[in-house]
Amino acid sequence: MEIKTLKLSIELENNLSPADAGKIRGYLGNLFWDNPYAHQHSEDGKFIYKYPRVQYKIVKGKCILIGFNEGMQIVKQVFFELKSINISGRWQKILGKGLEGYCAFFSISSDQTSYSFLTPWLALNEKNFENYRELQTLEEKKKLLENILIGNIISISKSLGYTVPEPIEAHIQRIKQITTKLKNVPMIGFLGTFSVNFEIPDYWGIGKSVSRGFGTIKKLSNNLNRIGV
Repeated sequence: MEIKTLKLSIELENNLSPADAGKIRGYLGNLFWDNPYAHQHSEDGKFIYKYPRVQYKIVKGKCILIGFNEGMQIVKQVFFELKSINISGRWQKILGKGLEGYCAFFSISSDQTSYSFLTPWLALNEKNFENYRELQTLEEKKKLLENILIGNIISISKSLGYTVPEPIEAHIQRIKQITTKLKNVPMIGFLGTFSVNFEIPDYWGIGKSVSRGFGTIKKLSNNLNRIGV
């Protein structure tokens, strides 16, 4: 399926930390509270259980906003209206903005495409964390993570109304377990590379808390053998 997408790059006075993605989401979510896609909550305050149409990222210290379909309006407003951003009570002036509009594809593919995680992938919940912890070998853990990755893609597909016409095949190529934080709570995350017979737009998130910048992916070019942009 073809998806209209906007990518907004924001240059601020200072480099940002990964935790700032959630703070920027909080600030802009309050600023544009009348638009539920800015903060993933309905008018009655209930959480909207859909794949986020606006995602806030910090990649290499820089702020990136991804908006698609209903989320494009938020990205446009930030581009045209904002001159500064409040991060934890500290104002940062916006020095520059770059807006890019394009059509991205989200669909099954006949070929395997390789991706890297630019930000930690939060793959584990309470249930599969226990399963992961009990596994003894790296191969067993990779297999579990591959199944979780497939489940993440199927979950996004359902949220977007896309019916996956054939089985998804995912392969973890390199994986590194790290410790990260979500709302100041320590979490296990993963960085690395994987391949899958699925076309996923660059800078989309996979797994938990993607609106706060976790699980951000980007395609790897054929001659690239490292994690990064």
